[in-house]
Amino acid sequence: MTVSAEADLRFGVPLYSATDAARYINVSRTTFASWSRGYVQRPVGRSPVTGAPVITSIRRESGGPTIPFIGLAEGFVLSAFRRAGVPLQRIRPALVRLQEQLGLDHVLASRSLYTDGAEVLYDYAESAGDTAEARSARRLVVARNDQLVFREVVDAYLRRIEFDGDRYARLIHLPQYGSADVVVDPERSYGLPIFAKGAVRVEIVQRRFKAGESLTDLSEDSGIPEDQLVDALRVHTDAAA
Repeated sequence: MTVSAEADLRFGVPLYSATDAARYINVSRTTFASWSRGYVQRPVGRSPVTGAPVITSIRRESGGPTIPFIGLAEGFVLSAFRRAGVPLQRIRPALVRLQEQLGLDHVLASRSLYTDGAEVLYDYAESAGDTAEARSARRLVVARNDQLVFREVVDAYLRRIEFDGDRYARLIHLPQYGSADVVVDPERSYGLPIFAKGAVRVEIVQRRFKAGESLTDLSEDSGIPEDQLVDALRVHTDAAA
């Protein structure tokens, strides 16, 4: 399925810089940049090694944001693969197989990855034999209750994505905020992190707290419990450190 970039805010509107997108999904900027722009490595005495981009970005001559929401969702899933111990260069061929088998341009941001991806990756690993790429693909999949499913760390991330009727991501619950339910939603606040309850921007709460407002006052105004505010503020404090 191909989605018209002009027809859907999730696909056609760049909302994030690479730096902001990396912060929201809790990976390094360098890592996210290599996912969105590709990379070139020049080992001493050997030919350069290149990797094509694997997440959606929108090039702009005038500068500014380049990552649409769908690219952020793709990066979010890749971050789960990375936390499962799978290096991207070893999973690239499997991503190609996923795209071919599922027939999707944005397979990492599709519900089909959640429902069918584990089986496709397992089949790829079996057909690829005892290669490093096949072993990496096997790290992502486990048999449970006579079913092939993703390992816990990947499954936990996929469960944080809400999908629209077209089976593509429409909202992400960000995990690094602890007890606070913080989401990114391209339809609200320009895709910036907001509290799911009340849709208050996290950055606004942070700004008011830094200006001297108490947690009690912020909690009363926003309807967010103080302990959740503390968790959210801690993320931004740690990022600024």
